[in-house]
Amino acid sequence: MFEKSATLILFGATGDLAHRMLFPSLYHLLCDGLLPEPFNILASGRSEMDDAAFRETIRKALATYLADEHHDEARVTAFLEKISYCAVSAGEQAHFDALAKRAKALGDGPIAVYLSTPPSLFAPTAQGLAAAGLVDAHTRIAMEKPIGKDLASSKVVNDAIGDLFDEEQIFRVDHYLGKETVQNLMALRFGNRLFEPLWNGGAIDHVQITVAETVGLEGRVSYYDGVGALKDMVQNHMLQILSIIAMEPPARMDSTSVRDEKVKALRSLRPMTPETVRTHSVRGQYRDGAVKGKIIAGYAEELGKDSDTETFVALKAHIDNWRWTGVPFYLRTGKCMPNRQSEILIQFKPVTHSIFRRNGYDRALEPNSLIIRLQPDENIRLCIMAKRPGLDRDGVKLQEVGLDVSLTHAFAGERRRIAYERLLLDLLEGDTTLFVRRDEVEAQWTWIDSITQSWQESGQQVVHYAAGTWGPSAGIALIERDGASWYD
Repeated sequence: MFEKSATLILFGATGDLAHRMLFPSLYHLLCDGLLPEPFNILASGRSEMDDAAFRETIRKALATYLADEHHDEARVTAFLEKISYCAVSAGEQAHFDALAKRAKALGDGPIAVYLSTPPSLFAPTAQGLAAAGLVDAHTRIAMEKPIGKDLASSKVVNDAIGDLFDEEQIFRVDHYLGKETVQNLMALRFGNRLFEPLWNGGAIDHVQITVAETVGLEGRVSYYDGVGALKDMVQNHMLQILSIIAMEPPARMDSTSVRDEKVKALRSLRPMTPETVRTHSVRGQYRDGAVKGKIIAGYAEELGKDSDTETFVALKAHIDNWRWTGVPFYLRTGKCMPNRQSEILIQFKPVTHSIFRRNGYDRALEPNSLIIRLQPDENIRLCIMAKRPGLDRDGVKLQEVGLDVSLTHAFAGERRRIAYERLLLDLLEGDTTLFVRRDEVEAQWTWIDSITQSWQESGQQVVHYAAGTWGPSAGIALIERDGASWYD
């Protein structure tokens, strides 16, 4: 059992993520008595300010982002007393030395470092910490995605961090892995006899994964342009979901066993070629339109220049192993979609023979499907065929009905956790199960690079779609050519 980290050094503490997610998550952990005692947060950013001024920014952030029923002034005050602030600029070793002096004054327990900064600062920050004497065998370091922009650059980042930390000390964050319903995928598969025997190409026709956003650039112009939907969403969130759906059963629920099976699935993804990207991928970019009644300017108009960056991507992926041979995985993500939703559809094959076709009633049976909604609400829905009420003088009539499990209702007495609560607690406790291992990152980038390189070689351009729609018509055609339809 690892010793809990007694000090958390948080870089990027003045940023949006820290204010919206990280500090509220730490506050909740404190209220639930899950933080070690004593525990201190040493916040860092580039802006110069004293402890009191920084604490006031966090007080305002908690007032904004905490639910009213969780905001308690006495607890907020107790939480703020655990926070101190030290300004640090990457490349300024004197700043890191001052930070180290502050950190060592807080206690001599294990330190956890959280980098909520641009990836370009990961290595310089870690090196500055090491030079200041803050890195040892008990130090843990967490890094927000993305890890690089392709396989080569991810190796540079991982090599630099790996020179200072062992792999079990490195926590690569993908916040989707902290979501309750993503973890429920494993509970659904491996905690129920009902599904796992059918979780293969013998029973499943295809799988769909959709991550749709209603927002556009929203101030992320400098980051998003040149990155695009493939690298921003597919490379991390969607491939992590795919790996959990597709992986073989792990021997046990621990970090090594789970991540071993995930990386096997990722390595089995069939690379794309300049020939297959034409039929297995669609790149889109939103133009002007309306989302939920709000007028949206087109991507190029918002950017202020023409761009070939995709804001929508649809892919048909294949996993070349025994379990999934012949089963297509359809991935779709985009900005300025009609609804914000993240969903997984497991489409089962139809029954091989219907016994209900007589007396002129010949309606085809709908194949079963399992819909797992990750957001905005968490829900699992199993669609099955059931008999319609009646005397059936003209034959038994069946109708598709849904068996719904709303996790919100099923666990009405339980508070729905912010994903970062779980991830931060695991970081402090040293549990890497819900974090991404280096070989996973590199397997993801290997497949993504095959797509981007094939796009370049084939000259595949973006096609435009109106904001507020489900993407370009080519994205719909990609799946309908196979006799299926996107589940909206």
